[in-house]
Amino acid sequence: MQQTYPILEYDPAPEGIIEPRKLIKPIGAPERCVICFFQEVITRLADEGRLTLISTRKSEMGGHPVYEMEIDGQRLALFHPGVGAPLAAALLDEVIPLGCRKFIACGGAGVLDREIAVGHVVVPTSAVRDEGTSYHYLPPSREVAASAEGTATIERVLRSHNVPYVLGKTWTTDAFFRETAGKVQMRRAEGCLTVEMEAAAFFAVAQFRGVTFAQLLYGGDDVSGDLWDDRGWGSRHTVREKLFWLAAEACLLL
Repeated sequence: MQQTYPILEYDPAPEGIIEPRKLIKPIGAPERCVICFFQEVITRLADEGRLTLISTRKSEMGGHPVYEMEIDGQRLALFHPGVGAPLAAALLDEVIPLGCRKFIACGGAGVLDREIAVGHVVVPTSAVRDEGTSYHYLPPSREVAASAEGTATIERVLRSHNVPYVLGKTWTTDAFFRETAGKVQMRRAEGCLTVEMEAAAFFAVAQFRGVTFAQLLYGGDDVSGDLWDDRGWGSRHTVREKLFWLAAEACLLL
């Protein structure tokens, strides 16, 4: 198992010392779950009385609530995964034993091509594994793929609502302050449209645990040039709420 670099020392053992399914009891959570990075959307749904708390996962940050809601008579779980691959992957790994098996995530991403407008929908088909978490769930490789079924379902929903979108590769990194001009050019050359911090880990956990996972992103800040352009991406509340409902619709079709 020993390699020159520890990150390459993948162990295929099916169980870890701390195994989620042995620690977390099933609670009959909805099979379908939306992972939403937009806290203001979750807060609004809670304020409207549409969410029921079904579990609270815990870390040193405090509680991480898992909710259930009903849409047209169908049950849907919902939670915020935090930011960054390690926390997001761990929370996904803890929600699976609760009963969730089919996931659609919705979030934002930096764009590597300024032609991708703020708010434009990007559906990642795969993620470049420039983070650390995924290497503990799958053998080393350059990329990891999203669920083909999940991606196709997202596309079907977007087409039904006449929402323009682009399919492509995303770059998952642990260090957004180290998105250098050289790295951006390298990732663009291999086909990456966006950069974010979780997708590769999500896809890897899903493959390891045998669950369905796909993701919706919207074009956010622009890191394609010499100067960073925020483009006010975090304040696009209408875009963010719309993306959540598209993710929910796709998830319920899985």
